[in-house]
Amino acid sequence: MTSMQIQMPVTGERQRGIDRLLALLEALMRLRGPARVGDLAKEIGAPRSTTYEIVNRLLEAQILEPVGDDGLIYFGRTLHLYGHAYADANAFHRRCRDALDRLTAETGATTQFCALRGNKYVALDARDGGGLFRITSTIGAEVPIPWTASGRLLLDHMTEEEIRAFIPPEDYRLPDGRVVTEAEFLADIARARAEGFSITIGLADRFTCCLAAPIRNRDGVATATLCFVIPADVPAARRDELVRCLLREVETLR
Repeated sequence: MTSMQIQMPVTGERQRGIDRLLALLEALMRLRGPARVGDLAKEIGAPRSTTYEIVNRLLEAQILEPVGDDGLIYFGRTLHLYGHAYADANAFHRRCRDALDRLTAETGATTQFCALRGNKYVALDARDGGGLFRITSTIGAEVPIPWTASGRLLLDHMTEEEIRAFIPPEDYRLPDGRVVTEAEFLADIARARAEGFSITIGLADRFTCCLAAPIRNRDGVATATLCFVIPADVPAARRDELVRCLLREVETLR
């Protein structure tokens, strides 16, 4: 039997290099499209020479790849393989993928598997629905928590003081300029906790409604959600039916 060696923390220039590499990957994910090395250097606040050195190493490993002939780079095929390996090896994620497939096949609605990333909400996986009014999802895009139904469940284990400290003040402002007040948000969280699901209409997009149900761990903390994104004018009876579908599926994931 072998034991895992725990190394001393990396410090100095090596640590800065690792931090800049991670910052560069984060910057590309935020941009959600190809960028030039010089622009990335500005984005992460690093010298161009250092950024070129990091990028060249990542290009060699196919973690990044060139896009066209204009000096643009973006994520490469190695990251695609890493993602597939993670999804295939993670039994819980496989079960969530199956749940997404079932829900979308059954309802025709856009279905998402969501969680927190830091103090933002992200869709980790999704299945786009059909119909005339087709709603699509952007996997991995970070969204302010107050814009989402899922966020009201993912914070329902926190105290009001913890929530106030967790949410940046600017995140209460919706894309169209409206503001969700802190009091409204806290009341929504309390309601979601009591009802066991959350419904929001016209927040991130005035024309959509979000319905979410929590996937809870053994301590009762919502670590992820399943949710539907549907047109805002869907009748209340249909919304109730879709909530029942979500609640049924999250029971299978406990």
